[in-house]
Amino acid sequence: MVYKNGKDILPIELLEEVQKYIQGEIIYIPRKKNERARWGEVNGTRELIKDRNFEIYSLYRKGFKIKDLVKLYNLSEDSIRRIVYSDNAKTGK
Repeated sequence: MVYKNGKDILPIELLEEVQKYIQGEIIYIPRKKNERARWGEVNGTRELIKDRNFEIYSLYRKGFKIKDLVKLYNLSEDSIRRIVYSDNAKTGK
């Protein structure tokens, strides 16, 4: 998040209106809902997890046991089961 001074970016009329509600404090103005990135999209985490899950599913299909995958990926047995039975992991989506 980047700090910007309101007097440098807002029209004076809007700045004066905002000052009726808050002065001298930091305020966060969220992005519009349709412009927000989904979790992990900006830093690539979503893609990394998707690739990891596809890899887990592929190893399972090659004969790796769930208990082996638990040790290999440091995930719970429930997490591994959720991944190998997920339709998303099967397609790599």
